[in-house]
Amino acid sequence: MAMQLSRRDFLKSTAAGAAVLVVGMNSKGVLAAGKAETVVNPFVRIHQDGIVTVIAKHFEMGQGTTTGLTTLVAEELDADWRTIKVEFAPADPEKYKNLFWGSQGTGGSTAIANSFMQYREAGTAARELLVNAAANKWGVDAADIAVSNGILTAGTKQGHFGDFIEQAMALTPSEKPTLKSHDQFKLIGKLDLPRKDSQSKTDGSAMFAMDIKIPGMVYAVIQRSPRFGGVVTSFDTSEAKKVAGFVDAKALPNKAGVVVFAKNTWSAFQARNAIQTEWDYSAAESRSIADMTASHRELTRSPEFDTGKVSRVQAQTSISGAAQIVDAEFVFPFLSHAPLEPLNCVIEPTENGVKFHDGCQSPSLVQGAVGHVLGLQPEQIEINTVYAGGSFGRRATPIADYQVEAALAFVLLGEKTPVKLVWSREDDIRGGYYRAMAVHTANIGLDGGGKILGWDHRIATKSIMKGTPFENFAVHNGVDNSSVEGVADTLYNLPNMAVGLSDFKSAIPVLWWRSVGHTHTAYAMESLLDMIAHETGQDPIEMRLGLLDRADDKQRRMAGVIEAARDLSGWQKKDKRGFAAHFSFNTWVAVVADITVNGQQVHVDKLHIAVDCGVAVNPDVIRAQMEGGAGYGLGAVLRNEITFEDGEVVQSNFPDYPPLRITDMPEVEVAIVASAEAPSGVGEPAVPPAGPAVANAIFAVTGQRITQLPMSKSGFQFV
Repeated sequence: MAMQLSRRDFLKSTAAGAAVLVVGMNSKGVLAAGKAETVVNPFVRIHQDGIVTVIAKHFEMGQGTTTGLTTLVAEELDADWRTIKVEFAPADPEKYKNLFWGSQGTGGSTAIANSFMQYREAGTAARELLVNAAANKWGVDAADIAVSNGILTAGTKQGHFGDFIEQAMALTPSEKPTLKSHDQFKLIGKLDLPRKDSQSKTDGSAMFAMDIKIPGMVYAVIQRSPRFGGVVTSFDTSEAKKVAGFVDAKALPNKAGVVVFAKNTWSAFQARNAIQTEWDYSAAESRSIADMTASHRELTRSPEFDTGKVSRVQAQTSISGAAQIVDAEFVFPFLSHAPLEPLNCVIEPTENGVKFHDGCQSPSLVQGAVGHVLGLQPEQIEINTVYAGGSFGRRATPIADYQVEAALAFVLLGEKTPVKLVWSREDDIRGGYYRAMAVHTANIGLDGGGKILGWDHRIATKSIMKGTPFENFAVHNGVDNSSVEGVADTLYNLPNMAVGLSDFKSAIPVLWWRSVGHTHTAYAMESLLDMIAHETGQDPIEMRLGLLDRADDKQRRMAGVIEAARDLSGWQKKDKRGFAAHFSFNTWVAVVADITVNGQQVHVDKLHIAVDCGVAVNPDVIRAQMEGGAGYGLGAVLRNEITFEDGEVVQSNFPDYPPLRITDMPEVEVAIVASAEAPSGVGEPAVPPAGPAVANAIFAVTGQRITQLPMSKSGFQFV
C-alpha cells in the first residue's frame, strides 16, 4: 500500500523515535546519506526495524509506478519484497523533479524512464552503506558479506538492515556505487512480482481523493457555462435556499461559473440544479459539430505551417507524374478523458498556507497556479498526494483547472474552512477538457511499380500547447509538435513527404489525451500505409519492413517489433487480418487484429501485441499496460465522440459516451521484445496502433475503409 505524507509530516516521521537511514541526493546532485535534514531528496528510508520505505516521486493512477519505482530500489538493495513499503513524495520540485521536465509531475509515460538510474543508484548506495557498516561492526571484509531479502550474512554472523542503521549513518556513500549487471537481476524482469498497490485496492484501504474527509469541510460544486467561453451575468438562488444542506452560492471571480457550497455532495448538486443563471455568450463557442468539421476541412486546403521533410510544392511536383494516386480524408472527433474517478480535491488552511489532498498528477503546476491565486509561495502549498482513479492526462492541465477552482471556492468562503470540490461525471464530459478534433487529408503518388513518389499530408486541429506555459519549448516556427507527432517524424522512409498544419480556433479547451497527437496521427498513417499495400498488391507487413533502414537504430527496432508481432500472431497462417505499428514515447508497438464479421456486426476477437520498451522492469505491469492501452484506444474508436449543438456538448454520461464493455474486450496476447536498452514508456504507446489495426482488419474482411471516427458511424455494430 502506498502511504501519503506531507513534507512536514515526512520530516517529522524521519526525525521522531528510532534512528532512520535516509538515502538520496544532496544539493549538488551527489548521492548522500544520513538524517532526513542532511539529504535533499530522499528516495529510500530504512528504519531500525529493518523496514525499507521507497519515496515515490511519481503518483499512481493505475499505471504501476509504485511497483516500478519500488522494484528499482529493492533490486539494488536486495530488500525483502514482502515488507518493503512505498510512500508518495511531498510536493517539492527541487527535490523530486521529473528529470525530463525540470518540474515535479507524472505523465508522458516518463516515470520509469526518468527514474531508472536515479532509484537504482539510491538502492545500491543504501546497500553499500549497510554492508560497510556491518563489515565494521563484525570486523570482516565487506566482500564476504552477502545480502538477501533484507538480511546481511557473513559466515555465522547475521542481521537485518535495521541492526546497522546507526553505523551506516556515519558513513559517506560512493558518488557512483556499482550497480548490478543485467544478469544479476532478481526482481527486475521477474514475471510474477506482486504489485504493491493490489492488496490495498482490493481490501478498500487505499485512499483516493474521493475518500478524503476533513473535519468541518464544506462541499463545493460549480455551475459552469453550457457553452465554453460564456460568463455569468446574474443568478438567482431563491430555489436553492430551499434545499436542505445548502450553505451559499457565489459567482467565481472570473465569472466562469457559480460555486455552490453545501454540507454534502447531494445537497450541493440539488442546490446547483435549482439555481437560475443568466449567461453572456458573446465570446463563447456557438457552432455545431457540422460547422466545426467544415472549418477543419477548409483549413486543410491552405495549411498555415510547413513541418514536413520537403515543401508542399516539392511533394505535389513529385506526385504530379504518378501512375497511381491514393487520396484520403480522415475525421477524428473530440474525445473526453472520462477517468473512472471524477475530478475532486480538498483544500484546507495551514499555519503557513494551504494543504491539498489530491490525486495530484503535477504538483509543480498546482503550486504555481494556486500560488498565483492565493498570493502564496510554492513552498506554502503542501500537497498530500493520494491514489487517482485514472487520469489519461486529465488531472494535469496547464492551468491546474480544478485545483484553482477549489482555491477560488476556498477564498470565497473566507479561507478558514476546508473545501472539497467535486465534479460529477456530467461536469467532466460536458465541461472539461477534450482530445482535440482533427481532420487529415493525404495525397500520395505511386509509380507503376507501386513505389511511393511523393506524400502531401495536411492536418487541421486545435493546438494544445499554444497559449500555455509550455509554448516556448513545444511550439517551433508556429508548429505545435503535439499536433503533427507521428506524421512529421514518422520512422518510415517516405520520399518527398510534406506535412502542412493549420490551427483550429475555438473556446473549447483541449488537452493531452492518452498518447496525445498520436491518437489520431497513428490511425491516419497506418490506414494510409494499408491502403498503399492494398492498391499495390503488397503484404502490409512486408511493405512496411521495406520502408525501414536497419542501419538506423530506431528503424531497426521498429522492424524488430513488426517482425515480433508477425511471428507472435502467425501472420501468414490466416487471411483477412489487420496490422498496424507505431512509435511513440520512445517505445515501439505493433498489433495484429483478428475480427469476426456477421453482416454489419463486428467483434474484435484477439489482438496480438509486440512491444519494445527497453529493459522490462515489471513484465506483468507492461502486459497490463499493453492490454489497458489497447482497450482504452479501442473503446474510443468504436463508439466515442463529443459533439456540439449550438456550442453545447450533446453527450453527458456513460449511456451516451459508452466505455468499452467487458464483452467488447478482445483476448490480448503480448510479446515483450528482450532488450538491454534503457526503459521507455508503456502507459500510452499501445493506444495509437490498436484502432488502425482493427480498422485495417475490417477493410480486409468487408472491403469498407473507415476514415471517419467513431467506427459506429460507418454502420457497423460492435458486439
